[in-house]
Amino acid sequence: MAMAIHTIAAALALCCVAATAAVAPHDIAACLVSNGVKNFSLPASPSFNPLLLSSIRYLRFVSPSVGKPFAIILPSSQLDLQRAVLCTVNTSLAIRVRAGGHSYEGLSYTSENHVPFAIIDVSNLNKIRVDDAAATVWAESGATLGELYHSLAKASKTLAFPGGTCSTVGLGGHVSGGGFGVLARKYGIAADNVLDATLIDAGGHVLTRDTMDADVFWAIRGGGGGSWGVVYSWKLQLVTVPETVTVIGLDRRGPADDIAGLVHKWQSVGPNLPDEYYVSPKIYFASKATNGGNLTMSFTSQVLAPKREAFAVLTKAYPELYLTESELSEMNWVEAAVKFAVVKSVADLTSRQIGIGEYAKRKSDYVQAPILRQDMVKIMRYMTTAPTEGSIQLAPYGAAMARTGSGETPFPHRAGFLYSVQYAVDWKAAENGHAGEFMGWLREFYEFMEPYVSKNPRGAYVNYVDLDLGVNNWTSVTGSAADSVSHAASWGRRYFLNNFDRLVRAKSKIDPGNVFNNAQSIPPLH
Repeated sequence: MAMAIHTIAAALALCCVAATAAVAPHDIAACLVSNGVKNFSLPASPSFNPLLLSSIRYLRFVSPSVGKPFAIILPSSQLDLQRAVLCTVNTSLAIRVRAGGHSYEGLSYTSENHVPFAIIDVSNLNKIRVDDAAATVWAESGATLGELYHSLAKASKTLAFPGGTCSTVGLGGHVSGGGFGVLARKYGIAADNVLDATLIDAGGHVLTRDTMDADVFWAIRGGGGGSWGVVYSWKLQLVTVPETVTVIGLDRRGPADDIAGLVHKWQSVGPNLPDEYYVSPKIYFASKATNGGNLTMSFTSQVLAPKREAFAVLTKAYPELYLTESELSEMNWVEAAVKFAVVKSVADLTSRQIGIGEYAKRKSDYVQAPILRQDMVKIMRYMTTAPTEGSIQLAPYGAAMARTGSGETPFPHRAGFLYSVQYAVDWKAAENGHAGEFMGWLREFYEFMEPYVSKNPRGAYVNYVDLDLGVNNWTSVTGSAADSVSHAASWGRRYFLNNFDRLVRAKSKIDPGNVFNNAQSIPPLH
């Protein structure tokens, strides 16, 4: 009976919103107030700027030249979320949905060409319900990965979820873009472990796996956020991990040529270890003026096995690393999550302010064939020419990643891909006058890497969104253009390979009016 009453109430509320079409363009406050949505902020409010800045992780998008929203709405329920979507549509504003605010290009809180928009911030929608007996969890999209991991640790010592390492990333965006993490070689990515979802479409309707089109359910699991609607919640399959896992913590510093040898050997080790092994090197560089030709190589590494077994396997497979037993530590899974998130305690996993705010630019690649030793030397030497600090992170594939079909979810980089590359440059506020120089160097480095990475097309990871690959360049709220699909293919095929066409079909079914869009969203057919 309670469910029936809720459904009737929702229908009445949606009818009420539909009747507000006469509201003046951009007067979203009137629509929200008349429909009972109380938690929102307008530019004139003292709360507006602090709220806007609260989860802007990349400070390039704080400048006055970046357009600001007409409103920030924080729904507190599914019904609030439905009303927020309809009020935004009915007042001729574009929709940006923000969870953790980690979009590398600020797509969850900016718009192209100063198109008027509102942010629907789902951070208050963060309830998590764990069913340890069924090994599943329903989690609202505003929950962070840290909040999810914290809840799992309270429920079980051996249940985990294969998501990423950054604890402040919002679950909504992470799963929508695939969600790669340290358990991927054993259990696949986050999107591979979605059982169901609750989606709010452009008409404010509530859809689940049983009621949405099959192409749409496929699309929301890795096809990128911001294209399909707003996922209110996810039902996720949990995975089993040992009570004790092994984490490796080490640094190797030396001349570029020596580090090149270690990276070259890793290419034949990382993607070919047993499923339980995730060994991911990160190579740090400093500015040319201070590095002395040296680089530092560290590892994000987790082994689902005891320390003794991990040590034996790794010293045999990777003797060049000269691993010592003291560099391996045993702990439980959530303690490993704490270490990877670089926080102090399990309780700190629920903090949303850890590491907030940095000046940075990111790019990504995929490697399909091992890079020759002499070429790896050239790459490492190139890194010592950087004008600022930064890194490249190499994430091993193979194992479960290679056993999943490239079309099972929109995330296509499976068999035939050895590892991914994430490039980064970072700088301080005092150096912001040199931001163009720093990003320019990264783009030159990216071009230098072209002979060594995937081709036809050169791949990229949509959760490491990169507007250098192209933009829709829409100038209206719904951004329609006759050639939008062929234009978007220039980057869409790099993120999704042959899955791009099916994503366009899904978009055309769920959002033919292109209500949900951003600079690199999937366009519908026209």
